[in-house]
Amino acid sequence: MLIVEDNEADVFLIREAIAGARLPLTLHVVRDGEQALRFFESAAAGDPSYSCPDLVILDINLPKKNGADVLKQMRQAGNCANARVIVVSTSQSERDREHMKMLGADHYFKKPSQFDEFMKLGDLIKELLGRPSD
Repeated sequence: MLIVEDNEADVFLIREAIAGARLPLTLHVVRDGEQALRFFESAAAGDPSYSCPDLVILDINLPKKNGADVLKQMRQAGNCANARVIVVSTSQSERDREHMKMLGADHYFKKPSQFDEFMKLGDLIKELLGRPSD
């Protein structure tokens, strides 16, 4: 799984949600849109250090290239185009939701302010990966 998030606190919460859902996933974290695109390019080129993730957790507001640009290029690129994508953002804008859906996001998760609400991300990840719930 690839986490594309520049906020260290949000990366921590995403990791906690995954751990709480007892998902044994290999996690890769990149901090900006350009790093994400390089990750996909390396995976598509067959670099053994990188493999296409089954799932991408993608923030919209990223440094260097925003999440929309990353998603658009990812969906147009080689063998990583079919990865599932959860957009995780603070934006409540319906326009942002629709735009990301149009670009190929599988789900949009609004970052909640409450820890318990954020932990629901783990169940969503389970669902998208087709893993059984407890």
